[in-house]
Formats: sequence, C-alpha cells, structure tokens
Amino acid sequence: MTLELFTLSLLNGLSYGLLLFMLSSGLTLIFSMMGVLNFAHASFYMLGAYIAYSTSQFIGFWWSLLVAPLLVFALGAAFERYCLRRVHKFGQVAELLVTFGLSYLLLELVQLLWGRSAVNYALPAGLQGPLFTVFGTQFPKSRAFIMLVSLVMLASIWLLLERTRIGLVIRAALTHPEAAQALGHNVPRVFMGVFGGGAALAALAGVVGGNTFVTEPAMAGSVGVMIFVVVVVGGLGSLAGAFAASLLMGLMQTFAVALDASLLTLLAHFGYHASPDSPAYPLLTLSLAQLAPILPFLLMVLMLMFRPRGLLGTREG
Repeated sequence: MTLELFTLSLLNGLSYGLLLFMLSSGLTLIFSMMGVLNFAHASFYMLGAYIAYSTSQFIGFWWSLLVAPLLVFALGAAFERYCLRRVHKFGQVAELLVTFGLSYLLLELVQLLWGRSAVNYALPAGLQGPLFTVFGTQFPKSRAFIMLVSLVMLASIWLLLERTRIGLVIRAALTHPEAAQALGHNVPRVFMGVFGGGAALAALAGVVGGNTFVTEPAMAGSVGVMIFVVVVVGGLGSLAGAFAASLLMGLMQTFAVALDASLLTLLAHFGYHASPDSPAYPLLTLSLAQLAPILPFLLMVLMLMFRPRGLLGTREG
C-alpha cells in the first residue's frame, strides 16, 4: 500500500467512523438511560436528512443544521410521551415492537412526502470542493465537516453529562429514579428529553451526512443494522465504547476495500499456502473488498462469543 492510499484511507475511515458515532451515540444514550433499544433510531437519521433538504431551500443549510434536529427532537419526545411510555409497563418486547413499527411508519411517511427516489440534497457552497490535497489526492470539505461536528458533539455530550446540573439530574434519574423523584425532579420528563435528544443526535447525523452521501428512503436501512453492530461491539450503554467501535468499524471497512487483496495472498506472507483441492480454497480466494461488508458482523459474533459486554461496556446481553 502506498503512502498516498494509506493516508486517504485513514481519513475516509475516520470520517465514516465518526459519522457512525454520531448515529450510535444517540442510541447508546437512550439505552443507557432508559434501557430501550430503539429500532427506529436510523429512521430519525433519515428524517433529519429529508427535513434539512426541505428547510434548506427556504432558510439555507446552516439554519437547517439547527432546525432539523430540533424538529426531530420534538417528534422523538412526543413519541416517548404518548406512545413508548404507555407500553413500557408491558416490558422490553413491547418497546421493541412499537419502535419497530415506528420505523416502518416513518419510512412510508417519507416515501409519501418525498417520493421513492433520491432527492437532490446538495452541499452548501462553503462545503463544496477539497479542504486540502494529500499526495495529489483531494480530501473533501464535507467529510472534514462531518469529523468536526462529530467531535464537537462528543465534547458537548460529555460536558453536559459530567459538568452540568442537568447531567447530574439525568444520571440520578438513571441510577436512583425514586430518590430523584422524591427530590422534586420529574423523572418521566427527563426520560422524554433523553429520548428526544437521542433522536436529535441521529437527525444531526442525517443533516451532515445526507448531502455528503445520498438522501433516499433506503438510507435508514443501509446504516440501521450497522448502528446496532457498533453498539454491541462497543458495549451496550457505553458512550466511550460506541466511539471506539465506530472508529474501528470505519477504519476496518475502508482499509479492507483499499487493500483489495485476497486472504490467500495475506496468508502467504505468513508462510501458509493452501492447496487448490482444499475445501476452504474458494473462500480464501475472496478479496478483502468482497468481504468488507461482512467484517463488522464477523467481529460482532466474535465479540458476543468471547466478550459479551463489548469493548468498554459494563453490562452483558
């Protein structure tokens, strides 16, 4: 691998990994605070992109960067208040089913309002073109902006939870809800805000990722499964684990595509030479680029087998 290809793959892997973190952070917060695995989380990502596409035509992209997450926050908070809270008493299966139903409802709503084809959600003028050139290869401003927003979001979440009174109340409502309620804090309202905040973080990822990649109804399905892989590998409920797993997934997939070497070639460097008659020979001839889509799932299976709590998680299952 040349230095040029390595540098470009590293930057692309980091930008993709940080976008995954923006998506998985909201799901991680919701699960760690409420114990709810939200199957509709990727749908909020899709909704954020579509709302930003529509609002940016009237108020511009930069205002949409604020407005779209706020609108999705309101939607997420309303869903928790009037729907999720009502089924909470029936257990986690009911919660999973109702969020699963919401994901299909939002998908049909998006297709009804914006159609089934991709929309022309273009980058603003300030994010078009390259930010810099590395060894003759240009790195887009849009990907650098994703990295910046993700890092600012990570710092903001940490400061909110660890250095503010609001964060103290949220953590108290998580660990000692009865005591927090006795002290006069409205614990159900805290959970409503947490769910809405998680939805808003997914929408923010949609705003900055929708115009960098593509905005279409299938975008939720394309990243939805990957979000859960990140959360499982990082550790259920661990924000730091989600951050580490997101970067790992992004770099692993990007470098697998960049290397594009077969497993047979890689094993030959370690002195292993498979016979063409071996049952495993057809598998070994596959390139890493072909295997890149399944590598995260393979890592998840191995993680569940040998370390069920994930990289930095504190609970299992």
